[in-house]
Amino acid sequence: MKGNVYAYIFVMAVTTYLIRVLPLTLIRKEISNVTIRSFLYYVPYVTLAVMTFPAILSATRSPVSGGVAFLAAIGLAWTGKSLFQVSVLSCGVVFLLELFL
Repeated sequence: MKGNVYAYIFVMAVTTYLIRVLPLTLIRKEISNVTIRSFLYYVPYVTLAVMTFPAILSATRSPVSGGVAFLAAIGLAWTGKSLFQVSVLSCGVVFLLELFL
C-alpha cells in the first residue's frame, strides 16, 4: 500500500511540473491568435468562479439563502456597487433569510 502512495505522489508531482513547465519551454514567441489569447485571459476568472460558487451555496445553513444572496450580489455588482457594498449587502441578505426562514 505504501508503495502506491509514493507512486501517486510522484505522478501528481510530474503532472503538476509538466503543466507549469511545458508552456514555458514550448511557446517561445508571443501568442497572436485572438481566440487563444481570449481563452487565456478568462482562465483565472473562470477558475475563481468555479471554486467560489459551490462555497457560496454550502457556506450557509440553507442553499436557498446562499443562492438568493448570490443573485443579490450579481444585481448589486451589475449596478456598479463597490466590492465592500456587495459583500456587506449579500451577508445581510443571508442573515435576514436565515433569521426568518
